[in-house]
Amino acid sequence: MNNLNDLRSLVRGPVLLAGDDGFEQARRPWNLAVAQPVRAVVEAADADDVADLVRYARDSGLTVSAQPSGHGATGDVDGVILLRTGRLNELRVDPVARSARVGAGVTWGQVQAVAGPYGLTGLPGSSPVVSVTGYTLGGGLSWFGRTYGWAADSVTAFDIVDAEGTHARVTADSDAELFWALRGGGGDFALVTAVEFDLHPAPALYGGRMLWPAAQAPAVLEAFRQITAQAPDELTLWADLLNFPGSPALVAVDATYLGDAAEGRALLGSLDRIDDLITDSRDVLPVADLGSITAEPTTPGPGLSRGELLTQLDDVAVKSLLSAPIDPLLSVQIRHLGGALARPSDSPHGALIEPYSLYLFGVPATREAAAGIRARQQEITNALAPSVSGRKPFTYLAPGETSATAFGPVAIDRLRKIKQHRDPDGVFRSNYPVLA
Repeated sequence: MNNLNDLRSLVRGPVLLAGDDGFEQARRPWNLAVAQPVRAVVEAADADDVADLVRYARDSGLTVSAQPSGHGATGDVDGVILLRTGRLNELRVDPVARSARVGAGVTWGQVQAVAGPYGLTGLPGSSPVVSVTGYTLGGGLSWFGRTYGWAADSVTAFDIVDAEGTHARVTADSDAELFWALRGGGGDFALVTAVEFDLHPAPALYGGRMLWPAAQAPAVLEAFRQITAQAPDELTLWADLLNFPGSPALVAVDATYLGDAAEGRALLGSLDRIDDLITDSRDVLPVADLGSITAEPTTPGPGLSRGELLTQLDDVAVKSLLSAPIDPLLSVQIRHLGGALARPSDSPHGALIEPYSLYLFGVPATREAAAGIRARQQEITNALAPSVSGRKPFTYLAPGETSATAFGPVAIDRLRKIKQHRDPDGVFRSNYPVLA
């Protein structure tokens, strides 16, 4: 068996093998509950390193899986070469063209910090430390998706290394099939070294979190339903049932409004009338501060998640959600979707017609705790079964699930044909392979 030592002479970036100092740390993904039994970790110095690695893997019959940080890691990487792309950190914003070009290691927080002062925004999610490339390859559900659609819809070009180890620039005109697959189909078709995408106007942003005791959850969810039933596309609301260790149960609403603060506050007026408000962080925000709304951890930790899409949030669904404490889960989040996300999209996901998403999250401190978290996630999903569509976004998939859950039958068949044509030897491994 190839011991991979010769890799060190082929690439300029660090190569770590089992037994090397730093190997254990280097192979860990963002989610520390996921083990990654990889054969080697390569931190590419640049796109040429990526190409050299791909040619080496192809010639050696090996597989490469790319991770800037591993937010979507599944653990399905036994014997794989793990490619870290953090050093591919190019970041250029053109405020006149309203466009950005980023290397595969750039995070959304970095993009927002540069684009924001020009009154522009990308389409990031809740965390500033998630990579633009990995997020976008999965479609990308943004705070601003109701206004501007999937993050992948804004992509204009990809720089890639194909399964032959050749550099290429992929656009809708140069390679329509591969461009379509990369805009939300995952990382199974090529290694992306840079992405170019349109930025969008964000001259004003109002948002933040309102927090109440859990006893107010019925009133909060009722207001949430009323507001989302008629919300303009510029307004996005997420409702959260929270169970932080050592504190009483809570309920929260997170909001962003791409517009004037007074208009945003008026749209949320029914929430202001709910008693016992604990905190209210709503204010005018720089787009670079989006991550402050939910204040998700910015360092790795263990977690177990489950995501679903909901066809409705009716009285029965709300009653089911509130029928018992969410313990041992840390959070149950409902996101309002719709708007531009529900409109046609020339991407593997297509239109996201479900109006809400559900995200169930817990921290598995022990094996017993993990079992309890999974059981509670299943209980809640079963209780909401009449409203669960069965489809879910690619970035909501969890270990043990498959990419077929994210795409319709026509799209998954098309993705599989592209994979078989572009990477017949399986040089690349997505977090959720389309052929699994």
